[in-house]
Amino acid sequence: MSEEPPAPQAPDAPEAPPVPTPEAPAPASPAPAETAPAAPAPAEPAVPALPAAAAPAPALPAPAPASVPEGAPKKGEILLFGKWSFEAIQVKDPGLIRYINVKPIAVPHTSGRHANKSFAKQRLNIVERLINGMMRSEHSTGEKAHAYNIVREAFQIVHNKTKLNPIQVYVDALQMVSPREEVTRLRFGGISVPKAVDISSSRRLDVALRNICRGVIESSHKNRKRLAQCLADEIINASLGKLESSAMAKREEVERVAASAR
Repeated sequence: MSEEPPAPQAPDAPEAPPVPTPEAPAPASPAPAETAPAAPAPAEPAVPALPAAAAPAPALPAPAPASVPEGAPKKGEILLFGKWSFEAIQVKDPGLIRYINVKPIAVPHTSGRHANKSFAKQRLNIVERLINGMMRSEHSTGEKAHAYNIVREAFQIVHNKTKLNPIQVYVDALQMVSPREEVTRLRFGGISVPKAVDISSSRRLDVALRNICRGVIESSHKNRKRLAQCLADEIINASLGKLESSAMAKREEVERVAASAR
C-alpha cells in the first residue's frame, strides 16, 4: 500500500498589530452633598447720590504782616518822657562812648544818687545831666521840676522841626561842640607861657554841656522866645555845626587859640 503525501500546510498568517487599549477614566469624585440655600442678605438702604464736588476755590494769599513804622516803640520798651526810644541812639565819637550814658530811663531823675562820688557822673543819664545844667541860672536854681519841663518841651520842639529822635540830635550836638584841645599856662621862673594841651574825654563832655546851658540862658535874656524854644534852637544848630550855636562858636574860639599856642 502506498503512503499518501502529507497535506500542504497553510502559510502562517501575519500577526495583527496591537490595538491600543483606552485608558481607564479617573474615578469621578463624589458629588457634594446639597446644602441648604443661604438666607438672603438684608437690602442696604439706598444712599442718595452726592452732587459732584465743585472745583476747589483758589487759596487766598496769606495776609502780609502789619508793617511797623520805622522808629516805632516796641512793646514793653522804656521811653524817655513816654515818647522817645534810646534803642537806636549811636555815639560815633570813640572818645565819648564811655561817658555819654544812653541807658534807657523813663524819668531822668535819680535824686542825687551819684553825687559826691568820683567819676560817678558817667553813670548819670545824659538827659538828666542836661536838666541839671539848666538849673545853673538864678531863675531855676534847685527847681528841677521846672528844668525838667523845659527840657521835655524842648525835645518836642526838636522833633517837630527835624522829624528825628531828639535824643539822637542832642547826642550829635554834644559830639559836635566838645573841644579837643585848649590852652593852659606854664610858668617858667617869672614868665607865664601859654601851651596847647589835649582835653580828656570826661572834660570834653563837661565843657560841651556847660557851654550849651550857658549859651541857652544868655540867649534867652531880653528875648521873646521861651527858654524851651532857645534850648531847642541851640541843640539843632549845634548838631549841624552852625556858628549860630553859642557852644559851637565857643569851641571854634578855644581851638583857634590852642592852635596858635602849639
